[in-house]
Amino acid sequence: MGHKVWDTKMDPSRTSLLARIAAALERLAPPQAAAIALEAADAFVWHPAPARLAPVPAISRVDIHLLKGVEQQKKILLENTLRFARGLPANNAMLWGARGMGKSSLVKAVHAVANQALPASLALIEIHREDIRSLPDLLNAVRGKTRRCLILCDDLSFEKEDADYKALKSVLEGGIEGRPENVLFYATSNRRHLMPREMIDNERGTAINPNESIEEKVSLSDRFGLWIGFHNCDQETFFAMIDGYAASLALPIATEELHAAAVEWSVTRGARSGRVAWQFVQDMAGRLGVRGG
Repeated sequence: MGHKVWDTKMDPSRTSLLARIAAALERLAPPQAAAIALEAADAFVWHPAPARLAPVPAISRVDIHLLKGVEQQKKILLENTLRFARGLPANNAMLWGARGMGKSSLVKAVHAVANQALPASLALIEIHREDIRSLPDLLNAVRGKTRRCLILCDDLSFEKEDADYKALKSVLEGGIEGRPENVLFYATSNRRHLMPREMIDNERGTAINPNESIEEKVSLSDRFGLWIGFHNCDQETFFAMIDGYAASLALPIATEELHAAAVEWSVTRGARSGRVAWQFVQDMAGRLGVRGG
């Protein structure tokens, strides 16, 4: 007894049913990831769902010569970045320490210097802290690409019950595939070990083997080849920052008056830092009717 073969040309109802099933399956399928075109811009922001790199038309950054009080940090990070841009071995880097002292600004500044020295050599890719678990996906997306990629995670830290650090640790260790040859990872953090002290203390009290558990978390920082520290600035350095920014905008104000106003501003803010200096100069530029940067 032979099987009955449906002729869809003769059965419009079944043709319509099959079309609806096919359409439903297409809707259920995950969207196809957009092709990664690293030549489209010098900087991108990573979005994990759906996986794509959004081009950044203009990078918000400060010229490296305007970053004061961080001369040694500049030297270390710039040399490391230029080696990477030239195709030489380089280290992942963690920039840690005082708030507002130019950690992320320095990363963007050295990226600009590298691309000036070696045009279009580096693509800067920002990954948000909340997307750090998708870092392996980002690395796989750019693996094997011709252009070299400098990945930046700004203000990186982990809280209690946060397991994302394991994904970062795995990436920094390299796993079986290893870190892609065309990728370097830079992170900034206010914390030396990326974890709060109470988190480490809690691990000591609850772990079966406290020393191993604590070591796993603290050792996350060890996966970075470079640790670059940033510290609070003194008044002399603060004035140097103010003078540099003011000169770049050609503010029509005497140095003594500028410094006096800067001191008052820093007192109201309760801090001296590169960020406070930049905010003060922007405010002063507005008061003086000068267009800021």
